[in-house]
Formats: sequence, structure tokens, C-alpha cells
Amino acid sequence: MNFHTRKWVKPEDLNPNGSLFGGTLLRWIDEEAVIYAIVQLGNPHVVTKFISEINFVSSAKQGDIIELGITATEFGRTSITMRCEVRNKITRKTILSIDKLVFVNLDTEGNPTPHGKTEITYAYMSVDKFTKGENQ
Repeated sequence: MNFHTRKWVKPEDLNPNGSLFGGTLLRWIDEEAVIYAIVQLGNPHVVTKFISEINFVSSAKQGDIIELGITATEFGRTSITMRCEVRNKITRKTILSIDKLVFVNLDTEGNPTPHGKTEITYAYMSVDKFTKGENQ
């Protein structure tokens, strides 16, 4: 599991019980996962298709630092599938896990399009490719 992002749980992130609001955490996960998909597929036109069961294991409180980990598990013809784990940075205790997040690669018209990827890459795209709408 690669842990890419750390978040500091602030008062505005809390629910009435004083723990991290699940909706805020899910927004952070979706954002991190789509960034991961964009980098892996080399295309800024990627959308969330599916998120499997979400398993909340423990809670995070104000002041906690959490880490979001994303790993690619499968490349489909037009999709990428990942799994996610969120943990407390200090205690390493799991906060949440999601076994399956699926993102679909789109063309500029919004249609699913093959991406040609079969494995994780760490290549960096230039900003010009994003602004011109070119694929890697």
C-alpha cells in the first residue's frame, strides 16, 4: 500500500459525535483516488464508476493526522481498479478500508476509451498535456 496523502483532522471536519465526519473522509478518498487514476492512466478525463462496501474500522478525532493509501489492483480495458486504506499516522491503526474503487478513462467527448495500461507507472506527465487534452 502506498500512502500518498496526509490530512489533519480539524474542527470543521467533525460530526456531532466529535469524530471525523464520514462524508468528509469519503470526499478525501475520492479526490485522492481520482488523482491516482489520472496519473496512472495519463489522462485528466477520468470518472468514478464504482465504490464497494466501505468498512469503517475506527474513528479519527480532532488533531489526528490520517494517511490515505491507494493501490492499483487491476487494469481493465477502459478502467483502473484500486483499493484504499486510511490509517492514523501516529498509531498506524486502520480507520477505514475499501476493497474496490473503479475509475473509467474517458475521451474528450465523455465516452469510455481504452487506456492501454497494464501496470503501475511512475512517469510524470507535463502540465502541457493536461491543458491541451493530450493523452500520454
